Amino acid sequence: MSDKSRLGKGLAALISTNEIENTNSSFVENFDINKIEANPYQPRMHMDPEELIQIADSIREHGIIQPLIITRKKDTDSYYLIAGERRLRAAQLAGFKSVPVVIKDSSPQQMLEIAIVENVQRKDLNPLEEAYAYKQMQDEFGLAHHDIAKKVGFNRTTITNKLRLLNLPEPVKEDVLNGKVSEGHARALMGIKDGTSLIAAADIVIKRGLSVRETEALVRKITFGKGATTRLWKTTDAQTSKYSEQLSKKLGYTAHIQKMTKGGKLVIRYNTVEELEDLMGKLL
Repeated sequence: MSDKSRLGKGLAALISTNEIENTNSSFVENFDINKIEANPYQPRMHMDPEELIQIADSIREHGIIQPLIITRKKDTDSYYLIAGERRLRAAQLAGFKSVPVVIKDSSPQQMLEIAIVENVQRKDLNPLEEAYAYKQMQDEFGLAHHDIAKKVGFNRTTITNKLRLLNLPEPVKEDVLNGKVSEGHARALMGIKDGTSLIAAADIVIKRGLSVRETEALVRKITFGKGATTRLWKTTDAQTSKYSEQLSKKLGYTAHIQKMTKGGKLVIRYNTVEELEDLMGKLL
C-alpha cells in the first residue's frame, strides 16, 4: 500500500464522520469566530500570506464549505482550533464574524494528531515541520515510531527518516525550513558526518542548483577515501590559531592559517579594491 493511500486511511480514522458522531460533538453553523484560539499543537511554522488572501477572496464569494473542528478549553468559554487553521485565518482576513464548526471533545494528543494529518494530506507541511511534529508526539506522548506511523498513516521507516532531519546542523535546517534544500537533498547531505563540511556542501547545492543525484555525487566526492585518521585530522591547532590572530592584528585584516596534509595555506580577507591596495602596500 502506498504512503498516499495509507495517509488517506489515517485521516479517515482520525476525523471521519463516524468518529464525530460517536463522540461528544456537535455542529454549529454560525459560531463566534472571536471565541476560537489557535491550536497550541499546530505543526505548521509558516503560512503564505498571498495564499491566505486568495482563500479569503474565495470565502467571500463562496463561504466556508468545510467546517472547522474545534474543542472547548477546560473550564472556559473559549475553544481551541483542531483543524482548519488556514480557513480560520482567511475568514478573519475576510472580516467574518462567525464560521461553521464541529465542536469535538479532544485530548492534546488528538489535537496534534489531527493537525498533523490534515496538513500532511494537504501537503502543507515542510519536511522539517513534519519532523518537529513527530518529535513532539514522541517526546510529549511517549509514542514509538511505529505508533506514530500507525496514527498518521505512514510506514515506520518514513517516520524514522523524517526524524533524522532533526540531526542536521542548524543552518541547514533553516535551509530546509525555508525551502532552499529539499528533503531528498537533505537526506543525501546527511552522508557527510562532519557538520562544517555538511554546511559547506549545502551552500554548494543551493548556489549551483544541484539535483538530488548530483548532490549524492558531491557527497561521495567529499567523503571518498576519508578514513578515521583523516576525519580526525584537524586543519587548525593552537599554534596556527595563535599565528592567525597575531597576523590579523599586524595587518588589520582577517587572516587565517589552515593546515593541510602537506604544509598549509594562508588566507587574508579583504572586501574592496581599496582594501586590497592597502593590504598589498603593507605586504610589499
